[in-house]
Amino acid sequence: MLVIHSKQDLDEQLAEWRRQDDHVALVATMGNLHAGHLSLVELAREHAERVVVSIFVNPTQFGVGEDFDQYPRTLERDTRRLKTSAADLIFAPDIETMYPFGLQDATTVSVPRITENFCGASRPGHFDGVTSVVARLFALTQPDTAVFGQKDYQQQLVIRHMSLDLSLPITILTAETVREDDGLAMSSRNQYLTDEERATAPLLYQVLSGVGAKLQSGVRNFEELESASLKTLGDAGFDVEYFSIRRAQNLEIPDRDCDELVVLVAAKLGDARLIDNTVVTI
Repeated sequence: MLVIHSKQDLDEQLAEWRRQDDHVALVATMGNLHAGHLSLVELAREHAERVVVSIFVNPTQFGVGEDFDQYPRTLERDTRRLKTSAADLIFAPDIETMYPFGLQDATTVSVPRITENFCGASRPGHFDGVTSVVARLFALTQPDTAVFGQKDYQQQLVIRHMSLDLSLPITILTAETVREDDGLAMSSRNQYLTDEERATAPLLYQVLSGVGAKLQSGVRNFEELESASLKTLGDAGFDVEYFSIRRAQNLEIPDRDCDELVVLVAAKLGDARLIDNTVVTI
């Protein structure tokens, strides 16, 4: 497996694969890889002969006071993990490669409306950073397919919107969330949890699953379900940013006849910000 840092080396390797008529899939990450990331790599391999995993902690998607400086950089460990995976190449650029004009003069790609609520509301500018860096990675790696995780549900919708709106010739795939044995969604930020908080954290998915089951059974009192869930999580010590039932296709407010819903939650538990969701098809 190759580890490449420069645009020139990446261009040369991609050109060689193209000469062999190989399809390329991209898995974009910020590193500190866990089994959830590796599942994205496996899905990518099912759709392409070559898999590129990018590792770049993107400063433009972190807000003031967020954990950019503390976010774990574990390239050596990530490389060891990926050597036993289906990945062919790690692209680990520096900031100058990703933002050649500097952060202040960098071009921004912005998606309206769908970014305004939920994580977009609680993390102003976050999705502009996400779409801008993903657009750059798409331009650099020129993938046929890109794989993103369902855990970041709003993010994958935003990237789909951007790709369709800009007519990018890339198939966007969404991989199911990978969970710990107790249901907690795998995340690089789980390591911020204390032992006591880690014991509490699975309640997030338990509440999501309970609401999903009620929706599946035909319950449609959305506001009551949301209010009860907020109370349950708050009583357990979560600082809940949002708990909401929305249309799965666009995150709009659903009516009672909507046949595909997503239940979204974001909450802080100690120093860890946790997000999760469940999709319900009626």
